[in-house]
Amino acid sequence: MRYLVTARVKPGRRGALDRAIREETLGAGSVAGDEYLHDMAQARQLPDGSVKWVETCFCATPLDEERPYWEAYFDLLSIKDAHARSRCRHENGTEYWACSTCDCTEKLEARLKEKGEPFCK
Repeated sequence: MRYLVTARVKPGRRGALDRAIREETLGAGSVAGDEYLHDMAQARQLPDGSVKWVETCFCATPLDEERPYWEAYFDLLSIKDAHARSRCRHENGTEYWACSTCDCTEKLEARLKEKGEPFCK
């Protein structure tokens, strides 16, 4: 399933987050692998200072695996379904793990690019 995540960098954590991105250690040890780096490369900084990105997650509880890695740097403000679950082939049971090869992330990220500024410059 795809989620639209809105978060705010915790006070004093931007430097550590930038370092983890630069050194490619963000999310190290997670089964999600380099997804964290991709997410930050696509993330948008909004005028109110929040950061928004699209996240793929197969956990029963949204971002259950990813949450501790994100919460090291961010206060998570919102985690919303990015589209109707009935249209997600994984969620409706027509193709398990479909999110791995689905193009909906690209479509969602393209729409997100119309907002704010790139988070990572």
